[in-house]
Amino acid sequence: MSAVEVSGVTKVFEVRSGRGAPRPRSSSTVRALDDVSLTVAEGEFVALIGPSGCGKSTLMRLIADLDEPSSGDVRVFGMPARRARLERAYGIAFQQSGLLPWRTVRANVELPLQLHGAPAADRRARADELIELVGLTEFADRHPDELSGGMQQRVAIARALAEHPRLLLMDEPFGALDEMTRERLQGELLRIRAETGAAVVFVTHSIPEAVFLADRVVVMSPRPGRITDIVAVERAPIAAGPGADAVRETDAFFRSVTAVREALHGREGAAPRGAEAR
Repeated sequence: MSAVEVSGVTKVFEVRSGRGAPRPRSSSTVRALDDVSLTVAEGEFVALIGPSGCGKSTLMRLIADLDEPSSGDVRVFGMPARRARLERAYGIAFQQSGLLPWRTVRANVELPLQLHGAPAADRRARADELIELVGLTEFADRHPDELSGGMQQRVAIARALAEHPRLLLMDEPFGALDEMTRERLQGELLRIRAETGAAVVFVTHSIPEAVFLADRVVVMSPRPGRITDIVAVERAPIAAGPGADAVRETDAFFRSVTAVREALHGREGAAPRGAEAR
């Protein structure tokens, strides 16, 4: 079974204009996505990349059932997106951590479990397990304003994992961080993914980030968003374990970065390839 199956999805938004003018407001439409199809295998890490406004985040929202497609179909582990959301089949993290400032780190991680009625002892045990996973055990009783931006994002990732999801949806979760923190959290995410076995769909604007993290990089066109290419990342043997950062200096890494860059900038007008892979 696939983690995600997107079939022929188009998304059109209605845009109203003339607000505040004496004449009646008019409306127009914006086609954000056009006939997008993509399959993400169980346990696979897929990065979405493309220019601003290409529909990456819109596609993420459709998978998460935060919006509905105008046409086409989205399934998560074989279920309609709505059912997958109700059954809590995925966890989600955004660019801003979205932590509640009045709750401690532990209480923020516990929140999804609390909302769904888990017993207090079970909530605490699961939260402590995840806080250890993201390396923040000594900060479990701190509040968000006592943490750095990178630490807050680690709490957000822990919260997204609270209900044992088999899929993580991540919309530029490291976009607001400095480069050193960003690279450190990229390594942490790979470790967490290896330990949990979750599939990941990850939105980014960074080519090196996409190549470092993903098994495949999905390249999208300017609006209306279409999949123009899918690049299978070439992995060096040292890509796993404590030496993962060394992969950034390998020839394989640079070849994959070049392949993604050419797909973004050097293949305008080229026919899509690989969109139905897996």
